[in-house]
Amino acid sequence: MKERERTPGAGRRRPARERVLAAAARRFYSDGVTATGIDTITAEAGVAKMSLYNNFSSKADLVRAYLDARHEEWLTRYRSRLQRAESPRDGVLAVFDTYVDSAASPHGDGFRGCGLLNAAAEMPAGDEGRALVRRHKEEVERLMAGHLTELLPDRPDAARTTAEHLAFLLEGAVTRAGLEGDSSRLRRARAMAASLLDRL
Repeated sequence: MKERERTPGAGRRRPARERVLAAAARRFYSDGVTATGIDTITAEAGVAKMSLYNNFSSKADLVRAYLDARHEEWLTRYRSRLQRAESPRDGVLAVFDTYVDSAASPHGDGFRGCGLLNAAAEMPAGDEGRALVRRHKEEVERLMAGHLTELLPDRPDAARTTAEHLAFLLEGAVTRAGLEGDSSRLRRARAMAASLLDRL
């Protein structure tokens, strides 16, 4: 029987897989993928090493699960923001707001930038994890391009170019915000994006 922990106030037990993934997410984000060993993760998760390997075939498998989970977490936040959008312009800005929300969320030692990009920076060229991160970044740009296509229905080239421009702006802001440990750069980038959209 797999190890489980009781979820506070819920009266249910949390599966070992969830505990391991949550612990890995905290340690990978705060300390880095390479610096975080299996022993650290199992100790923080409160499970035996065998429980980790019953759920993940290797550390690389756990890292991929972490990247998938961060991608899904971002999409969930974006969809929540999108529900409040009343126009294609708002849809583009919802992408920026999702990153602002991520920077404002509780992190162990503060905001360190995009967890996906941080992890990818530790992986060798050709690693499957880097491909997962690249797909996430491409999806973010596609989401903006979709909103811009609605905003500029007769100007598809301008919509694509503007989406790329905003993706570059966003990535630069995420990097600077990670270095500075707060969301001010992201908020400034959102304001720049709003100004650019108003000029289209």
